[in-house]
Amino acid sequence: MKSSEIQNKFINGAKWSLISEISAKIIAPVTNMILARIISPEAFGVIATVTMIVSFCEMFADAGFPKFLIQHEFYKSKESYCYANVAFWTNFIIASFLLLLIIIFRVFLAELVGNPGKEMVIVIASTQIFITGFSSIQMALFKRDFDFKTLFYSRILTVSIPLLVTIPLALAGLSYWSLVIGGLASQLANALILTIKSDWKPRFYYDFDVLKEMFSFSFWSLLESISIWFTAWIDVFIISQSLTQYYLGIYKTSTMLVNAIMSIVVASVVPVLFSALSRLQNDRDKFIELYFKVQRLVALFVLPMGVILYFYSDLATMVMLGEKWMESSNVLGVWALTSSIMVVFAHFSSEVYRSLGRPKLSFFAQMLHLVVLIPVCIFSARYGFWVLVYSRAWIRMEFVLVHILIMKYFVGIKFWETIQNVRPMLISTIALTVLNILVFYLIKPSISFSVLFLFLTSFIYIFVLFAFKSVRVEYLNFFRNHFHYSNLFKN
Repeated sequence: MKSSEIQNKFINGAKWSLISEISAKIIAPVTNMILARIISPEAFGVIATVTMIVSFCEMFADAGFPKFLIQHEFYKSKESYCYANVAFWTNFIIASFLLLLIIIFRVFLAELVGNPGKEMVIVIASTQIFITGFSSIQMALFKRDFDFKTLFYSRILTVSIPLLVTIPLALAGLSYWSLVIGGLASQLANALILTIKSDWKPRFYYDFDVLKEMFSFSFWSLLESISIWFTAWIDVFIISQSLTQYYLGIYKTSTMLVNAIMSIVVASVVPVLFSALSRLQNDRDKFIELYFKVQRLVALFVLPMGVILYFYSDLATMVMLGEKWMESSNVLGVWALTSSIMVVFAHFSSEVYRSLGRPKLSFFAQMLHLVVLIPVCIFSARYGFWVLVYSRAWIRMEFVLVHILIMKYFVGIKFWETIQNVRPMLISTIALTVLNILVFYLIKPSISFSVLFLFLTSFIYIFVLFAFKSVRVEYLNFFRNHFHYSNLFKN
């Protein structure tokens, strides 16, 4: 496949992925806004610990095979289907074993994560390991073929299920059970539509040579996933052990809300970026060109998003979660600010490593972060919830530094080149930050007046940004060529 064809497929795939994420982020926040007003923070804390266990098992269940199916070069569809069958049956066996272990050790697990008496919640929620193990293979094949249009339909169906299932159950007083049942229903709906649309269907085929080949790549991918899981959940585990379910619910709901907002941009390009970079791995110039182009596009939205959520965290909390969640405001603000920096300067580095067939670099980066993160979380937890919150958020800058060094010495992309790549966005965001500092520390507006200042500062960001000729030329041409109404739903 030619590099120009790959870039066109990337743009079309990113278009559908972006439409999918925007649509999902319209539906999902409405659901969360309603649920946050029905279900207590303690119930969300219970679900956070259950999700921690389920996500850990799901990581082993897919064994890193979906990433192999996307990254590997297959010459025929039939060959990729053979590999998919081996991956599916391997996932099925692993998922069965993991579920059996969860059933046997359910009481111990419930006590371990600070939820004694909630063992059946863990068992029921863990049955989705089978579903995600199946759908992850199908999703990988769709992503490999840049068929994000089909993934758009499955995504919309999945996020719509909670409106029909979770909310009625929550109103009926089922508390955290409504979230568990809604999650299972969403995963089943996703698996169903992918099965209907997919050309690949599981069949009885197994080849140990294929398994060996996949495992040689997936072993490092699996280790990377394990390290990512620890990075994402170690703070939740520490809070569940040292603080109450109330604070766990406050913390995890706030950080998940920020991640959901950021993912409107990030999740719309990451799957497509990995697929496209994997196809360009042998063309270094085009590879770096695409990486920088995506980084600029993401920085355009994410950098100001982080600053705005930091300064307007009270407003965001009031709108998204409600008045009883106002204690979440500071968590949301600092997590958004540090997330914006990490997304632009570190998040896509892992996609670069994987697309080059070097997931061990990502694992290496995660481990260098974990040796700092774990002691910081344990130590800061001794001094209370807020010390832990701020320490956990800002320690991620060490992770950014690790990726900067790896990108320089192992990939050949220098940090100064990255700064130059996003210079207009950085300058515009600094202007946005200075203006908001003046507004909030001199005027101290109320929440109602904050809405007015939000629009004003956003307009100034856009004005400063488009004062750069390079930005005007690149993005106006980009949106004119690819997001004109006549081209939007082609392909």
